[in-house]
Amino acid sequence: MNLESLYQEIILNHYKNPNGKVASVDSPDAVHHVNPSCGDEITLAVEMLDGQAHIIFNNVGCSISQASASVMFDLCESQSVSKIMEIEDSFLELMQSRGQGIADDELLGDAIAFVGVSQFPARIKCALLPYMALKDAISREIEGVSK
Repeated sequence: MNLESLYQEIILNHYKNPNGKVASVDSPDAVHHVNPSCGDEITLAVEMLDGQAHIIFNNVGCSISQASASVMFDLCESQSVSKIMEIEDSFLELMQSRGQGIADDELLGDAIAFVGVSQFPARIKCALLPYMALKDAISREIEGVSK
């Protein structure tokens, strides 16, 4: 099995068996992000407890968007804000690499599977949508802003 096939298998597995996804997000602090180019949507809320993020989300859309949310949950659940921002920055850098990125696999784990996605500009937004929603939700949580 080559590396590209392995990455495709990781994405497909997260799409079919998402981690952290709930039936609905009933939180006044939830954020809702939409990718207007393809219709992907995510509703996400984060609660900071003892310095750690606790994430709930529900999403619909393409396999890349949904798998990315599952991977993001695995990487960011119960992490500090600084660790989440480090993960988000590294993932953003990977997505901007046009398939040439060298990822920190210890930091990004299964998210390195999205390196192939970075070759397709139209799909980058799909992969980034959950991370942008998380960043927004954390910002709101820290600032104490309700939607």
